[in-house]
Amino acid sequence: MNDQTQNFDAMIRNAMDAFPVKGEAFETGFKRGADLNEKLTTIAVDAAGRSTELSAEWTRDTLSRVAEMSKAKSEPAAYAQSFADLTTKQMEGTVERMTAFAEIVKAAQMATVEALMDAGKAQSETAAKTATNTARKTAAAAK
Repeated sequence: MNDQTQNFDAMIRNAMDAFPVKGEAFETGFKRGADLNEKLTTIAVDAAGRSTELSAEWTRDTLSRVAEMSKAKSEPAAYAQSFADLTTKQMEGTVERMTAFAEIVKAAQMATVEALMDAGKAQSETAAKTATNTARKTAAAAK
């Protein structure tokens, strides 16, 4: 019964040996992928950090304004005015913060597109070199 058990390890090795592959190509591809991943991660972490700082600043401003609004007033109308001031400042702050968030997103998007374009360009150059070399070798072999 042991004689009938297939050796999958040997089968895989034989299959891999039947298709010789340059390890250098895999190594180069892995390095390029790792470089691209590093660039994209840096972009994402930077955007997240800037966004977090902006959110924290917004929270501090809001809490400061709420503290100011909650102070005891001598006139009842002063409470209404204080609330109106808070609302106005919050609306202005919201517009400013949303614009700042949009700038963070825009910068991250531009950096991402640039990184992807660079990676695509490098890949295209490699493909062109490989095609040229293959054509040259095929022409030489045909002669």
